[in-house]
Amino acid sequence: MFLSFFIFKKFIKSNRQSKFLNLISTISILGICLGVATLIIALSIVSGFEKRLNEKIMDMDSHIKIFTIEFDKYFNIKLTNSLLEKNQDLIVYTSPYLSGIVILSKRNNSDGLMLKGIMDKSFLKNLESNLINGKVDFTKRNNLIIGKSFANKLSLKVGDQIPLFSISKFSKYDFPKIELFKVVGVYESGLAKYDDFIAFTDLSSAQEFLIEKNDLINGIDIKLKNLDNVFDLTKDIRQKLKFPLYAQNIFEMHRSIFTWIELQKKPIPIVLSLIILVAVFNIISTLFLMVIERTSSIGILKSLGLKRKQILGIFLFQGIQIATIGIFFGNLLAILLIFIQSEFNIIKVPANIYMVTNVPFDLSIEIFLIVSTITLILALLASFIPSIVSTKINPIKAIKFQ
Repeated sequence: MFLSFFIFKKFIKSNRQSKFLNLISTISILGICLGVATLIIALSIVSGFEKRLNEKIMDMDSHIKIFTIEFDKYFNIKLTNSLLEKNQDLIVYTSPYLSGIVILSKRNNSDGLMLKGIMDKSFLKNLESNLINGKVDFTKRNNLIIGKSFANKLSLKVGDQIPLFSISKFSKYDFPKIELFKVVGVYESGLAKYDDFIAFTDLSSAQEFLIEKNDLINGIDIKLKNLDNVFDLTKDIRQKLKFPLYAQNIFEMHRSIFTWIELQKKPIPIVLSLIILVAVFNIISTLFLMVIERTSSIGILKSLGLKRKQILGIFLFQGIQIATIGIFFGNLLAILLIFIQSEFNIIKVPANIYMVTNVPFDLSIEIFLIVSTITLILALLASFIPSIVSTKINPIKAIKFQ
């Protein structure tokens, strides 16, 4: 193979003097470069969406949720221990909560949201990690943390005192209960479902405001140590619950999101792999043109005693060279475009559709290695076809070839 590599290097030098061969080689390299970059970016986005949504959902929601099916039905907070006492070794924390629909008003603007009262410190830490303004401070009564989208909608900021109208509990005069709440923090999860609709306060404030009782809740958030146990534990809890209580795990609560992610993952690699195949076919056409251009040289080499394997090696080296250069620049182009999008957010993402505020990327080295390796293997296989053709050229006819 040393002789094949030596002749291959000589061919490279002579190729540079041929404008035609230079042009078709450049087109072939460009095709592979664009194909590799497109596939890497697409797979990075799909994987990034999956990881970002999983992280955000896990941060803002529980692995298992126990709740009441009927509106305005509540249960005692002591139920938590009796339900989960046998499975404490599987659980990180349990967070009892009380939630209800309220109306928030500022000047002439008003809108509805879900007020959720929480008490668990671990849940508060997850909320604090998504805070963009203010702080998680529930030491005082009627402190409120709202989502960024909702805050922008009603022009709310930290320090504002705003009236909340409860529609889940009415007074004896059939008027909604009204209390002042103070905005102490603004969070951004990146998921429109939470940022637009859910506000957090401490459990005692929610209980006094929504139902005027301090020992009742309408839900329990459960966080597990390992998601592998989520289905078995959900089934076990359901068997213990009585109507109107029910339990759902995170995959059931967000079935549409997880189904959408799986649906996106299946066709994209197949469709985009066609781009790589098209780029690889460029190598075949390029090498065929090189074989035609070098027919006389092949005839001379064969007449000098060069073996078929050595001639085969010459054109295989050329195919690998084109593929390697294309893959290298394809990887660089993908990194460059991902960096530009990440830094300047050129392509805007509608959060109400895609549930994230910017395009997420997963810069996993595995994606780069898989795409590069598959492209190189396909390029090597594609190089065999014109290389084999070159070995079957008749030396006498090849020398006379014009």
